[in-house]
Amino acid sequence: MTQPDPLIAATVDSDIIRDRAVAKPERLLSLDVLRGLTIAFMIIVNDQMGPAPFAQLSHASWNGFTATDLVFPTFLFLIGISTVLSTAARLARGATRADLFIHTARRAVLLIFLGFVVNNFPFFHMATARYYGVLPRIGICYFVVASLYLISPTWKDKVAIAVLCLIGYWALMRFVAVPGYGLPTHDVSINDHDGNLTAWLDRQIFSAPHLYERTRDPEGLLSTIPSIATTLFGLLAGLWLRTANTTRRKVAMLALAGVILLAVGLAWNPAFPINKKLWSSSFSLFAGGWSLLLLSTSIYLVDILRLGRPNSDSDRPEASNHPLIYQPLLVLGTNAITAYLISELGASLFFTILVSPKSSLANASFRAIAGSISSPEWSSLIYSLAFLFLCWLLVLPLYLKRIFVRI
Repeated sequence: MTQPDPLIAATVDSDIIRDRAVAKPERLLSLDVLRGLTIAFMIIVNDQMGPAPFAQLSHASWNGFTATDLVFPTFLFLIGISTVLSTAARLARGATRADLFIHTARRAVLLIFLGFVVNNFPFFHMATARYYGVLPRIGICYFVVASLYLISPTWKDKVAIAVLCLIGYWALMRFVAVPGYGLPTHDVSINDHDGNLTAWLDRQIFSAPHLYERTRDPEGLLSTIPSIATTLFGLLAGLWLRTANTTRRKVAMLALAGVILLAVGLAWNPAFPINKKLWSSSFSLFAGGWSLLLLSTSIYLVDILRLGRPNSDSDRPEASNHPLIYQPLLVLGTNAITAYLISELGASLFFTILVSPKSSLANASFRAIAGSISSPEWSSLIYSLAFLFLCWLLVLPLYLKRIFVRI
């Protein structure tokens, strides 16, 4: 008897999952591996220290692209995939679409609330509180994309909406005159740092102390539109993974789609430069292309070549017999939001706890590392790797106890 394609059978359960006597569908290992890699890299790049980290471990200062710029869009991309798999699993267990919509709204509100906590922990000074951020953007994108999927599970309308988001955002940035600056591409560049429509709108909503860069915010309101398209790319990939095509064909088409998105993003770059902080339409396409290539590579290595995996693991417990080669990443990938929360709150504590009247725990730790390493780049990287290891240790008990927290 042939085994079912794991790409069709896999599900991503929600809430808190514990081992039970009843059998549950297998998690798609390649997705958890890629999610773990994304979270690990996110923690590394978020916790660089010193004046000169490696260039690829910092965001592009404005236009352009670095490896760091791929982290957030890949996480949104994976959320799109998980939305398909988890929704299908819940519907198969008898949940109604009305129930799932309520569940979606609850999760979105919780993510937005947790984003406020992360942004303003531990003092919560309301005069300078930041409301935009990574988790609020995740919550909004998840709610919009999951709601669209509940309304209609077909793919054609999702393609149309993604295209509309990208072209609509470009049209707003290109043709709407910015008060005080003028018409983009005529009086000011389309990606002018402060004179673009996204930055201007953020300043109308919040005063400078509430914005991450004072004059603008990288997770601002208007740039959420193309980030929805990024999440839709993941949803479309999830729909494709659930088709009856062979796994090899799925991987090949995902890779082809990735190359196409890369090419279109690069072609759009001269007119609307690739820019993560504005989440330009070209950036959404370019980053989406890389996310598709990462996904296809992960599935090919983990689920087709089965590198580091036994010939058959269909009867294994869900988390107890994961191959050792993947376990370090699976610790983070199976509790991704929890790992992110621990890293962000932990980093805030490190900068809050004073070990001397003028030195925080973070600064003192970094100076101890930098004192023995002459390279500022390596000092920064070693500090962030040590912090990543600490976060990993804090998440490890959940993995060992087979507890997977889904916000």
